[in-house]
Amino acid sequence: MDAVAVSLGGSFLVKENGVDVALTREIAAVLERVSTQRRVLAVVGGGAVARTYIQGARALGAPETTLDEIGIAVTRINARVLLSSLPHAYPKPPLSFDEALLASRSYPIVVMGGTHPGHTTDAVTVMLGDAARAKRIVIATNVDGVYSADPRKDPAAKHLPRLTAEDLVRITGGGDAKAGGTGVVDALGAKMIARSGIECAVVDGRDLKALEGALLGRTDFHGSLVTGGR
Repeated sequence: MDAVAVSLGGSFLVKENGVDVALTREIAAVLERVSTQRRVLAVVGGGAVARTYIQGARALGAPETTLDEIGIAVTRINARVLLSSLPHAYPKPPLSFDEALLASRSYPIVVMGGTHPGHTTDAVTVMLGDAARAKRIVIATNVDGVYSADPRKDPAAKHLPRLTAEDLVRITGGGDAKAGGTGVVDALGAKMIARSGIECAVVDGRDLKALEGALLGRTDFHGSLVTGGR
């Protein structure tokens, strides 16, 4: 069975005022359905909760490596939150790619958080997908695809339903590489997508129809398809 790797923004699951139980259940149901046709390897981000801790620790003088480690800890907690709704998944977040790949041999769904300081969860998703020989990477974010500029800041930004990996690198090239950075796809993740050659779909993770279609390898989902892959 082919594999698909997906990066899930932590803010979908855990908001500043608590866990979004309804959305977490809906996303879990999508992953369960997809897992009957694809091996699902999910990486959960830190979201707003991680940024809150990172901003506080940065103000207290913590170095970037420590801030990364704080973010990684939160991603693993968020992964455990999602696992609460996935009875058929590997029961804990793997701490390494080797553990994740081994678990995916026996479980249809594997959910993990970050791995090493300096590696964003988008980049971790691409590296995990590459190791699993995934046919597609899915980046589920809070924007409905890739735009020519940040649509939250530039009303003239254009939605790009199709683009190359090189285009994605160019668009995200000025992104913030610090811990807790934001963006539809982070700069490191975009470079990893280009290097891996794996086809990538970018969707709004709250659009469950688009998310499921992208995970199943369809091309008619609402979002952006980054080509130049395998």
